[in-house]
Amino acid sequence: MWRDGCTEKGHGWWAQRMRLQYCAVHNPPDKLRFSRDELKRFRGKTLPDLISDRVRLLFVGINPGLRTVAVQAHFAPRGNRFWPALFRAGITDHLIDASSGFTHADREYLLNRGIGITSLVDRATASADELTVGELIKGRRKLDAMIRRYSPRVVAVLGITAYRDAFDDPRTKPGKQPTAYPATELWVVPNPSGRNAHASLANLAAAYGEVAQAAGIPTRSDGR
Repeated sequence: MWRDGCTEKGHGWWAQRMRLQYCAVHNPPDKLRFSRDELKRFRGKTLPDLISDRVRLLFVGINPGLRTVAVQAHFAPRGNRFWPALFRAGITDHLIDASSGFTHADREYLLNRGIGITSLVDRATASADELTVGELIKGRRKLDAMIRRYSPRVVAVLGITAYRDAFDDPRTKPGKQPTAYPATELWVVPNPSGRNAHASLANLAAAYGEVAQAAGIPTRSDGR
């Protein structure tokens, strides 16, 4: 067992993963900390998709960041606006804090709501700029298989630049896209990264609320 619960370093990927599981159960979210060197060890690692046969709205990120893989929860950095945007749009009834991993209750809540999350590229990097166009194109093929397997009502790709590269469509504009999937709408919505200065939280919430509505997911009427 780790002497102080979270700070002792394990050796190897399995030891790190077991430490994270221990921390998620025994420590409050604000206690899970990583040094820069610790986060670097998660470069190239992956995390499972959040998805089930109940999925109606599938959000597609570019690729996971290092902290996201470290805690095994999508959009984990507190500077990322994905979860605040979902809450503001009324898609969730509470603000989910994934910074130290999902709670079991939050994971089940999202799945029961019909929300899924995946990424175009599986491997974690410090920045999406580290990815190649070839990886994004390969990710599109992975996404194609997932859509045919689960048939969500809406697939929302988070980021216009990644979409243009992955789908080889440099003139794409945000919003609803042409699609070959008879049961699925394909959308491009703003990326929630804090580095995306072009989209405010209000913009993100409006875009995410629109795709939730298209997917048939009820939202709170006040949107707050």
